[in-house]
Amino acid sequence: MPKVVLTEITLKSLPPPVSGQTTYWDKTTSGFGVRVSQGGSKSFVIVHGVNRQRETLGRHPTITLKQARDQAKKLLAQITLGVQQSRTISYKDARDLFLEACEAKNKRNTVDYYRKRLDTHFRFGRKRLDEITRTDIQSRIRKIKTSTSEQNHAFVVIRTLMNWALAEQHVDQSPIASLKPPVKPQARDHVLTDYELIQVFKASQEQPYPFGPIVSLLVLTGMRRNEVASMKWDWIDRSEQTIIIPADVTKNKRVHSLPYADLVEAVLETIPEIGPYLFPSRSKTGTIFNGWGKSKERFDASLEDIMPYTLHDLRRTFATTHAKIGTPIHVTEKLLNHVSGTISGVAAVYNRHSYMDQMRTAVTGYDIYLKNLSNPR
Repeated sequence: MPKVVLTEITLKSLPPPVSGQTTYWDKTTSGFGVRVSQGGSKSFVIVHGVNRQRETLGRHPTITLKQARDQAKKLLAQITLGVQQSRTISYKDARDLFLEACEAKNKRNTVDYYRKRLDTHFRFGRKRLDEITRTDIQSRIRKIKTSTSEQNHAFVVIRTLMNWALAEQHVDQSPIASLKPPVKPQARDHVLTDYELIQVFKASQEQPYPFGPIVSLLVLTGMRRNEVASMKWDWIDRSEQTIIIPADVTKNKRVHSLPYADLVEAVLETIPEIGPYLFPSRSKTGTIFNGWGKSKERFDASLEDIMPYTLHDLRRTFATTHAKIGTPIHVTEKLLNHVSGTISGVAAVYNRHSYMDQMRTAVTGYDIYLKNLSNPR
């Protein structure tokens, strides 16, 4: 973190970060600093104790720099003399520090996933972290009425935060250490029937940008939804009909070269080139599409006689359909960028064949299969 001599002049000139928050530490008062958010707000903070616990003193200009520095010196002196014992941090400070730590090691989508669920379901404010009980968390989870899967998602996020707080010694124990997920996860084995698959594909061709083309590409390529949402135009070689997904986007951290056929090309021709991303966010410049929940609800409302499905089920259906049309399993695994299937371990080390020709034959056959489903004789 940067260190500066905090004065009223430097305080006003501190630049906001591009994303998240940045803390500027004062060179003249140990443990004292100001946290600047992306939106430009400034809050005075101190850290103290062997665990480097952080407390927020107040927001500028509600309190002045002099008032904040005097309060910091007073608190640090009391802690040093044993008059005031070192306290755990508030939930809000823990949430900010947790997301800050996540930004350093996780993908942006993951950080946004954590932030959305913490801010939507767990609004504990300035409550001390060690005062949050198992019952507090359970009651928040029970209030989630959107879906049972969202209850599980929320549980995983708050458990991750509490485990982080335990590792950072902000709490002595996690209040939900032995708590099980609210709903037992269902086996992920749903595959759409041919009828359902073609209904989804036809609807995707009729639905507007961006969600319609997104679903089309999920059906046609078997890519993961974050891979499709993250797509950039410079990943695509239109002359070779190949998509190159960088290693920092794929789940297994390996570059994935994926050939495509005419149906994908037809989808790409409908997508406007308005920047580096195929599917940029409409609300925040430089970010990608993230409106999955409501978009899928609107999309599914146009379908009839289809069992509930997830977008990831389209990837599973893609693999199953390739088996149905005779694509060899190792070629399907190449299309899916799997590394733990038939070619793994020692075989994966020595077998560096790209199977590009076989994959291109497979995606052409898949196109033909979908066209026949769309126009049965």
